[in-house]
Amino acid sequence: MADPDDEKPLDPAAERVRRKMVRFMAVNLSILFLAVMVVVGAVVYRAFFSDRGVKAPDSAAATEIAPLAATGALSLPSGAEIVSQSLSANRLSLHIRQSGAEAILVFDLSTGQQVGRFDIGRAIP
Repeated sequence: MADPDDEKPLDPAAERVRRKMVRFMAVNLSILFLAVMVVVGAVVYRAFFSDRGVKAPDSAAATEIAPLAATGALSLPSGAEIVSQSLSANRLSLHIRQSGAEAILVFDLSTGQQVGRFDIGRAIP
């Protein structure tokens, strides 16, 4: 078995390549370590300093019930059953079922008027 102390030295060209590779590895590991530290610093900063301007609500104000922002009436077809609903900005969409047929009705909440109707049909395979 060969003794590690008995190894022959590398030729000068191979030694230069080895030194370049070691230097390249050291530079890249330094850059990687710096990038990881920047990410960790950003996470710590966001965790501790992002909510400085937010005030905690008063206990009395937190128990108040806010008044209704919008009220009104929507007219649905007679016998319609609401399956689901979705609200986005000032649009309300209702998925309704009526006599076995289904449709999606879209209402504008600022006017209370129906602005769209999409009938849902079954596709034939």
